[in-house]
Amino acid sequence: MSTKAVRRSVKRRPQPAVAHAKEGRGLIRINGSPINLVRPEILRFKIYEPVLVVGEESFSPLDIRVRAKGGGHTSQIYAIRQAIAKAIVAYYSKYVDAYSAMELKKKLTAYDRTLLIADPRRMEPKKFGGHGARARRQKSYR
Repeated sequence: MSTKAVRRSVKRRPQPAVAHAKEGRGLIRINGSPINLVRPEILRFKIYEPVLVVGEESFSPLDIRVRAKGGGHTSQIYAIRQAIAKAIVAYYSKYVDAYSAMELKKKLTAYDRTLLIADPRRMEPKKFGGHGARARRQKSYR
């Protein structure tokens, strides 16, 4: 029998993060290193949020590997936490049962909606006649 595993990817503007969740011992690794070595330390608590909201007993039968690249520290951290939350919900809906997956989803969205729902904002392309997407050259009429 093959191992139970799911893969969830998140693209939070320019920084993609991919989370692989499989049955294991409750380990979470970010870019190959354990979760407790993530720097900066303040942002490490943002990664812990899905674990603490759902409860550590939900993470104990899983190993989660997350790869993130691009963007800055903060945006990578937000992409990682979203990928972890989506991976745990996907694993529970596929291999455990739909009711527990819905309960996890309710807990996560009640705490913070951005844990499961992506940010739809994108950069608007620059147009002619100005320095940016909306900015125009000033007129003086003299």
